[in-house]
Amino acid sequence: MIIYPAIDLIDGEVVRLHKGDFAQKTIYGSDPVAVARSYAEAGASWLHLVDLDGAKNPSQRQTELIGRIIAGSGLKVQTGGGIRSRADVEALVTAGASRVVIGSLAVREPDLVAAMIRDFGPESICLAADVVRPEDEFLIAVSGWQEASELTLTAFLSGFEMAGLRHVLCTDIDRDGTMQGPNTNLYHTVKTSFPDIQIQASGGVKGIEDLVGLPTDGVIIGRAIYEGAIDLKVALAHALGGDQC
Repeated sequence: MIIYPAIDLIDGEVVRLHKGDFAQKTIYGSDPVAVARSYAEAGASWLHLVDLDGAKNPSQRQTELIGRIIAGSGLKVQTGGGIRSRADVEALVTAGASRVVIGSLAVREPDLVAAMIRDFGPESICLAADVVRPEDEFLIAVSGWQEASELTLTAFLSGFEMAGLRHVLCTDIDRDGTMQGPNTNLYHTVKTSFPDIQIQASGGVKGIEDLVGLPTDGVIIGRAIYEGAIDLKVALAHALGGDQC
């Protein structure tokens, strides 16, 4: 299992939101390069980096800062936040990103995103399957988690299999930033249905015990690291003997 320590950026600061709500923001640092470097020193190989300013307003995208974080940490970085075009992907790849996370665009323009998976390669694109469950099925959320689409999680992922989809970041929005534990049942269902896709869990991780038996290939950890509930170095050593490459 690969552990992806997370950095979310607003105005150049390291923050976390509660269930994606910009009104419920906690600031954890003003030097994201130093935070990323500390993750590398703990033994991490990957960083999950979210540009929340870019997600909210494309004109405020922090691409230059993302490039400095990549160069300053030496980590492989998967990053996203409001990706709206092929040019956005190209800019992040040029800045040094190893993988770009695409969410709402994949719902609204699936053919475009399928083409990008083929053109950039399946290792370079990760789909963000951000889900809510208003009733019996998990539905894909869009517009920075502000609205639910009518697209089910299963239908969303199935639509990209022929394009060679390899990586999916699945976030249970109701768990994000809550430290209530990940939705293990959700990830078991997804991994069973799509065994050839590398699934990353996101949302709710509160302690080392949440990593035991988590049926995913990777896990995003943010707030639990910031607040000391998880020691990243210990978590990396405990990641079930998983490869961090």
